[in-house]
Formats: sequence, structure tokens, C-alpha cells
Amino acid sequence: MRRTLDWMEQAKGEFKAAKDLFATSNYAWCCFTCQQTAEKALKAILEHLGSPTAGHNLIALAIEVSSLIQTPREIEVACRILNRYYIPTRYPNAFPSGAPIHMFDKDDAREALEHTEKVVNFAKTVTGIT
Repeated sequence: MRRTLDWMEQAKGEFKAAKDLFATSNYAWCCFTCQQTAEKALKAILEHLGSPTAGHNLIALAIEVSSLIQTPREIEVACRILNRYYIPTRYPNAFPSGAPIHMFDKDDAREALEHTEKVVNFAKTVTGIT
């Protein structure tokens, strides 16, 4: 059974959560949630195309998608940026000192939201789920 709808519903819910985190100035978690949103959106595409996959590397997921369908360059660019937010947004040992909560600012989060929106919109187009 294909679970494309489940992946898209999760992506849309997480994207809303990312926007809520941005609104409350929780920028590190906004960035991480954007990474998670893009991951779910890419997995929705792969599920839709009959090629479900595992993993968290957005670049690898985007490459898999682009091997199956024509994918705009901006999706790969978005994934390269969002991929950076998987570990450092959550783990203090990702930096020489300081907590991740203080390492990401409004500009980082705004950029993450913009790139996430591109990935989500692409997934909506490919899957036909709005």
C-alpha cells in the first residue's frame, strides 16, 4: 500500500509547526523542522513514484527523485541548504562551544522556510496532493 498521502500530511503538519516555531523566535528548531518537512515531502514523492526509501540525507533523497523525474535545480539547492540543519540544530557537540539554540537566527530560519516551501510545493505538484 502506498502511503504518499501520509507522508504529505506529515510534511504539511511539520511545515505548519516550523512556521509556528519561527513566530515564537525558536529559530534552531524552526530550521530543524524545515529539514524534517523537506525529508517527508521528498519521501512522499518517492512513495508516489513507487520508489520508497529510507534515510535522512536530503541530498541523497533529491538525487533519487531526480533519477526518476525531471527535478528543478532549485530543489537540489534547497536540499543542500536544508541538509545542514539535521544535526547542528540539536546537538551542542556540533559546535566548539555554545548551545545550538543560540547558533541560528531569524535570517537562517527565514531562509529555511523559503527553501522548504519550494520542496513542499514541488511535492504537491508531483503527487497531486494539495
